[in-house]
Amino acid sequence: MRGNIFDSWRGRSPYYGETHEALAASVRTFIAREALPFVDRWEDDGVVPREFHRKAGEAGLLGLGFPEEFGGTSIGIDSFHKLVLVDETARSGSGGVQSGLFTHAVSMPLLIEHGDPALAREVAPRILSGDRILAIAVTEPSGGSDVAALKTRARREGDDFIVDGSKTFISNGMRADYFVTAVRTGGDGMGGISMLLIPAESSGLTRTPLRKMGWHSGDTATLHFDGVRVPARHLLGEENKGFRPILRNFNWERLQAAQQCASFARIAHEEAIEWAGQRITFGQKLGSHPVIRSKLADMQRQIDATQAWIDLCAWQYDHTLETAADLALLKVQATRMFEQVLREAAQVLGGASFVRGTLTERIYREVRVVAIGGGSEEILLDLAGRQLGFGT
Repeated sequence: MRGNIFDSWRGRSPYYGETHEALAASVRTFIAREALPFVDRWEDDGVVPREFHRKAGEAGLLGLGFPEEFGGTSIGIDSFHKLVLVDETARSGSGGVQSGLFTHAVSMPLLIEHGDPALAREVAPRILSGDRILAIAVTEPSGGSDVAALKTRARREGDDFIVDGSKTFISNGMRADYFVTAVRTGGDGMGGISMLLIPAESSGLTRTPLRKMGWHSGDTATLHFDGVRVPARHLLGEENKGFRPILRNFNWERLQAAQQCASFARIAHEEAIEWAGQRITFGQKLGSHPVIRSKLADMQRQIDATQAWIDLCAWQYDHTLETAADLALLKVQATRMFEQVLREAAQVLGGASFVRGTLTERIYREVRVVAIGGGSEEILLDLAGRQLGFGT
């Protein structure tokens, strides 16, 4: 798919080397063989098939960055390998495919790093092999990005927790076999939050599918917990101390989301370049008009500037120098760039961008979910302002 423009930037970056390029080539081949011929059907069906998960597991995509003892690959892996994985799977041209494959990227660390070791050994290998699907359930109908105000309650009863409440906008919500779930086990605020691993087959857990603007091939659901009984050994970390691990995971989720924005913006940019090079208007190629050349150049400027910040934050993340403020601001920058580039790509394609069949049309419908998910720009700008001490 596509020419050399899409990934040529990595060869001029000090952060990427031979192992990153080797991974990129492997993932590119996998996506070309196992995803590209089928994406349109998956979009129509509203789901990524489980067989694709298993193939991704066999290819090692799901285990990248996770310990070998669980079937992953962690030796020699840095954040830039993970960004390459995001970048190359974006070649599918569908955020729903990425959402369908990688919900475990945010939830798995909570299981492996904070869960009972025996529980992790039981569950994690099945997730990384693609045999089972793991999702994260934090957002609630009443709270949105305000995690500290969540209301789903888990009360201790002997060797179990009894869970009541609901979650919404849960990626892989209809297909997941397990949910890493934020629940309230204590008082109000961030100090009363815990994390539980809840099997999807638990009695009292029901789910309702949600129809969406975009991410059609990635299923999304509302979860309902009505007296769901969960073994106490499924507690991930200490009781009432689950908020800080969630925040650390949010930092990575925002970095990953920023890369997703840059990757999909780059795809739309390429499509606009190709269209401008073929379309004839007023007796010459569309791309020969100065106004179109300027649009294409400005799109390049915005993408490259955002990618540079992504790479800096990834380096900082690997050296534990990242800050919540930096990653919050990065996500806002990336999503605003994403929206502007997709708007301009649509302008270049004209009416073709409004009908099914172009990547720009599909990707444009997925701008809002990235701008809102993982923290809306309003929440993140306020978070960054508070972290940086503005107004104090």
